[in-house]
Order: sequence, then C-alpha cells, then structure tokens
Amino acid sequence: MTIDEQIIRRTSLGEDAEIEYKSAKGGFPQSFWESFSAFANTDGGTIVLGVKEKGGKFIPDGLTIEQAQEYKKKFWDDSHNKTKVSVPLLVESDIETITTDSGQYLLVFHIPRAPYYLRPVYLSQTPFSNTYKRRHEGDYTCNDDEVRQMFSDANNMKRSADSRILRGYTFDDIDKPTLEMYRRTYRAHHEDHPWNQESDMKFLEHIGAYRKDRATSEEGFTVAGMLMFGKGESITDPECCPYFFPDYRERLSSDSNIRWTRRIYPDGTWEANLYQFYTRVLPSLQQALPVPFRLNEHLQRVDTTSAHVSLREALANTCVHCAYTVLGNIAIERHMDKIVMSNPGTMLISRKEYAQGGSSVCRNLLLQKMFVLIGVGEKCGSGADIIAKGWRDNGWERLPTIRERSQPDRVELVLEIPAETRIDNGLKESNATQATDCNEQEASDTTQELTAGNNKPKESNAAQDADGKRIKINATQQKILALIETDPSVTIDVMAKEIGLSSRTIERNVKILNQCGVIYREGNNKTGKWIKNDDILSSNE
Repeated sequence: MTIDEQIIRRTSLGEDAEIEYKSAKGGFPQSFWESFSAFANTDGGTIVLGVKEKGGKFIPDGLTIEQAQEYKKKFWDDSHNKTKVSVPLLVESDIETITTDSGQYLLVFHIPRAPYYLRPVYLSQTPFSNTYKRRHEGDYTCNDDEVRQMFSDANNMKRSADSRILRGYTFDDIDKPTLEMYRRTYRAHHEDHPWNQESDMKFLEHIGAYRKDRATSEEGFTVAGMLMFGKGESITDPECCPYFFPDYRERLSSDSNIRWTRRIYPDGTWEANLYQFYTRVLPSLQQALPVPFRLNEHLQRVDTTSAHVSLREALANTCVHCAYTVLGNIAIERHMDKIVMSNPGTMLISRKEYAQGGSSVCRNLLLQKMFVLIGVGEKCGSGADIIAKGWRDNGWERLPTIRERSQPDRVELVLEIPAETRIDNGLKESNATQATDCNEQEASDTTQELTAGNNKPKESNAAQDADGKRIKINATQQKILALIETDPSVTIDVMAKEIGLSSRTIERNVKILNQCGVIYREGNNKTGKWIKNDDILSSNE
C-alpha cells in the first residue's frame, strides 16, 4: 500500500482530498506556512510532514516520535505568533500523528477553508505579497486586488458591499423606464401593498436603492440601487462599478465560423443595468428547458417541475454574488448541451457547505432583497440543493456543478442540458409531428408543444385549443409569454425591444397567441394587462 493510500485510510480522507507532502528531516519546513495560507484561503487541504518525493514517488523521511512531538509544539508556538501568521485557525483535533506500515511517524495537519470574515490568512504582519492561494497542486502569491477583495468580503459582516453610498449621484442617474418596469412587476406580486402609492424616491428608499446612514448623517443612492436601475454610464463611473459589463452569449450553431448566434451586452441599444440584463436574458435561457408552465389565479407562474425555479435561482445567484468592484464581468453562456454562468469573486462559503445547502452568506444583500421583492431568487445563496432540485425532479442525471477559478478569481456554475431535451432534438421532433399550427411563422422556428385542458391525451405533449386542434408555440412566442409572466402590463414596444424584433413582428405573434386563446387582454390598451389562459397552458403531469 502506497503512502497516499495509507494516509487516506488512516485519516479517513476522501480520495479527492488535496494533500501536500513536505520533508521534515532537516527541521520544521518554512514552506509549511505558505501552504497553510494557500489552503486556508482556497478550499482547505492536508499537509503531511515527514514525506519526501523521489522519482515521482513519495517516501517516508523516517521521523521519530520525538521529532513529531517537537514539530507539533513548534506549530502551536508559531501559529499564535502574529509575526508568523495572521490567524491560528486550527484546533487540537486538526492535527494527527500517524504511523506507517513500516513503523515510521508522520505529522498530519488538516487545514480548513477559513471563514470569509477571517480571510485573508497571511504570513508576517503584512498581507500584501504574503498571502497565498492554492492552484493546480501549487501555492501562488495573491496579487493586491485579490487581497483587497478578501478584506472587502470580510467586512461584509458589518455592511454588504452593495450598500455603499455613492457620492454625487442624483435621480437623473436612474433609468426611469427600468424603474417603471420593476414597479409594475412589484405591483403584480404585491397588489395592495402601500409602497405602490409611494413616490419613486420613497420607493427606492424602501428597497435600499437610496439609503441614509444614521451614524454619519450621509445619504444617497447605493451601489445596489445604481446597479439595478442606473443608466449605463452612471454605473461604470469610477465612483460606482467601473468594470460592470454583463454579457450573455449563445453558441447554438454547429458552424465553427459562427462565434455567437446571439449576444446581449452593453452595446448602446439598451440601458445596461442589472434588471434590464436579467429580464432580457431569462426568456432566452428558458428556451433551453422543455418544461411547460402555467399561471395560477394570482398570475404567478406554476411550473410543472422545479426546473424553471432552478434556472431563475441560478441566474439570480450569479447577480447577487458577483464581486462588482473587481476586474471582470458577469458572463452567461448558453450552449447546445449546457448553460454556464460565471461571475468575478470567490465563494463566501466552502464548496462542501454549498453542496450541503442551508448555509447562506450573500455578498450583495440589497440586490438580493430587490430580487426577492419581485419573487425572484427567494432563496438566493442557500446552496446547491435549490438549484439542483429542478434537475433532480426531472430525472436528469448530471446535476449542476460549481467550481472556483483563480487568477482572476471567478465562480462558475455549469447546468448541463440532457441530450433528449436539447433544442436540436426539439427541432427534429417538431418537424416530424403531425399537428395543426396556428402560427404563420417559418417551419424552422423552435417549438415547444404544450398539453392543454381536460381533454389531454394520455401520451401527448401538444396543446389544444377550444376546437381540439393542437397548438405549437414558437420561440418568439415563448419569449413573449415569459415577458408577460414577468410584467403582465408589458407593451408591444417594450416586448420588441426586449426580444430584439420589430414591433410589427411582435404584434403579429401576440395576435396569433390571442386568436389561439393562449392569452387575452384584461382592461384597455393603456392600463390593462395580459392574462395567460390556464386552460390552454396547463400542466401535462
């Protein structure tokens, strides 16, 4: 049995545990502390003293029990010396002395990931140039920006990063159409709430977009308020978030010469704030899920499975956990076989805590609040259990995975799309289906067939209108339905702008949906709202 196998067996480590071996025959190794800092600032690991590497193999040094006890005492002395390391971190149970099969002693240190409020864990008394992280089985020195971000995250206990009051900002920096759109959505979720009668400024103050600091008497718009509702140029001002650049990219073509089949980014054609980005991207992402939906009596979406909830949770998490003050941007990529969401920064909890669920540490608490108020990301930051539930409920084997990347720091979530549900398969199936199509769109449109009403065939995924004819909902119409779900008062012009098509095309598709009974209008054109027909858009469970 190799040394690796002996250590894993004797210490109950997992086979994927990261282990650093160090020779200690000549004394307690100085490089120990670099690895200590690196593991503590990354995702934890194990350091084993008394093993040297020779010819690609690990060989015991031959420590005596006296040496093992001496090194253990030296560790405790140095770990409580601020000139050596900033945080002791370990407790007695984190250190083990084990014996190899050949009777030699090894000293094993289990280094946990340090809580975010104790990071950075650095050496000597100066964090800059003395803070380390782990990458590819090696320790590297963090740059100054990485250290500053760790200090910023540590201060999150006192006040979230997005609550900072901005200097020199006024209501003119707010994009009014975005705020109006948000307030319409808020009213749809809270019809009788007194905030609906408040002025825009008072409403912004209620939700944290404008804040008064009682301790300093300072007041003004917050980083969260500007990110959510601000004009693009106001957001990217050096006073706010100069690196803000949300980017959505679709790679749905098999043609290698086509880089993107669609892209949503700050190109000057829309006001690039976080809420506009979210409402534009979500309908496009929903096209990757073949799961039908309907609305309940409160105009709230009821999913036949939790897949849509998982997708919204993931997108909201990407927005609220992003480190907006560092170089980098939110990047959402939709591929044929997966959706990848990433943002700059590091996780504030360990991957183990994330996977277990129930642990919630949010980097931007005000942004989280703003999403929650409109029924989005109600459990932002609660862990992988909520995001994975939609995949698990559908029987999709490959659950969403999360990983951290370094230099620069990024968190990446991958949601794999099962082969049987991908858009290319959907196209083949829709072309092979014999159905009455109420649409005047091209036959190549991506379609999702919905099962309707009480006349549902036992093994059919097609919707039926009042005459029993099956209805196919094309990609444009699915986006229209998603926008109506987000904002029942949405106008034709706003739909056209959000989807990126002409008003005439949107109007034609709305008319088709109306004629087929999928949607209908309640109230007049100015103050009314769209209602989805539950008898048509019903569950096929």
